Amino acid sequence: MNIFKIINEKVLAVFLISMMSIISVSNYLSNVDKKDLQNAFASINLKEENKEETIDNIETGKDDGLTKRVIVYDNMTLSELSDKLNRSMKDTLTGKGELLASYSLEKGVDPYIALSIILLESGCNSGKCSGLTRNCYNFGGQKGSPSCNGGSYKAFNSVDDGLKGFIDNLSGYYAKGLNTPEKMNSRYATSSTWAIKVRNYERNIKAK
Repeated sequence: MNIFKIINEKVLAVFLISMMSIISVSNYLSNVDKKDLQNAFASINLKEENKEETIDNIETGKDDGLTKRVIVYDNMTLSELSDKLNRSMKDTLTGKGELLASYSLEKGVDPYIALSIILLESGCNSGKCSGLTRNCYNFGGQKGSPSCNGGSYKAFNSVDDGLKGFIDNLSGYYAKGLNTPEKMNSRYATSSTWAIKVRNYERNIKAK
């Protein structure tokens, strides 16, 4: 009987120790699982937040709350270039710097050269554009139809149309490799000093 009693006590002790071990291990694993799950969810949420932030940055052009400078020409943003051009654009041309800058770049035309020719041909830098410009929105002395007051010069419906028409015309020179005032001179004007005058306007525009 004593032997059985001893065996039973040992079995019971082993059983109790085993149960305590199982409970301890279970509690440990349970805690580990909870932590792992929490870390996993936190990691997923962080990745999603970063992903959303990246998308926002791409769409808004911002990085860490700072606006990125998108350079378009002459180490300037479109806004900066437009402001520079606007400082030389008076009368009929007032406030059209962004249109001239963006459309010139779209057509592969130097915006400084485009404005320089306009100022030389249309006189808008002096504060009052020529009658051809004010009456028919013709910039740069473009010829064609419909006619402006019955003459050989072309009439446009608006300032925007006139500017775009001028830049389209100028892009035709660029397409033929005539991409500087010096190369354009003999085709664009009869005066041999035309290119020099264009360059003078260009320097003034850049200096403002």
